[in-house]
Amino acid sequence: PAGGSITFDGVPIRDADPRDVRSRIALVPQDATVFAASARDNIRFGRPDASDAEVERAAEQAHATEFITRMPGGFESGVTLSGGQRQRIAIARAILRDAPLLLLDEATSALDAESETLVQTALEDLMQQRTTLVIAHRLATVLSCDRILVMDHGRIVEQGTHASLVAENGLYARLARLQFEGI
Repeated sequence: PAGGSITFDGVPIRDADPRDVRSRIALVPQDATVFAASARDNIRFGRPDASDAEVERAAEQAHATEFITRMPGGFESGVTLSGGQRQRIAIARAILRDAPLLLLDEATSALDAESETLVQTALEDLMQQRTTLVIAHRLATVLSCDRILVMDHGRIVEQGTHASLVAENGLYARLARLQFEGI
């Protein structure tokens, strides 16, 4: 930072080992990568030393077990997945990683309505008891967040909860009306 400091678990980021910092972050990206491997191995990528039972538990929590078990070979089959299914694999990886910081980068932006509902439920469960940074244009993703920062042209222009930002009738309120009321 040009001024002030950024700390992670009390350690100034400038003094932290980048590998240590990365090990404490779980990421659910906009376009989740699925590798040419089994569903089990794709989820296990979140924590390579995880047991089969831990992988299956993470899949269950991510609402991925149903579609995985319908595939020929189940958890051992190769994966050709829809966008919503790839997102749920990425969420299962993040659950398995169990990192103190969760980064959601437009995690629901490319999903159909049914997939978004399942993914949103899994994300809400995952966000419990951890610091979560949510990057989103779809405001449904941030409704339950404790603190929302609204950026415009690279600057924070508003901050608060969903309710307080709607009450302020600023940029966030305008975006909320567009998305939720279709105005």
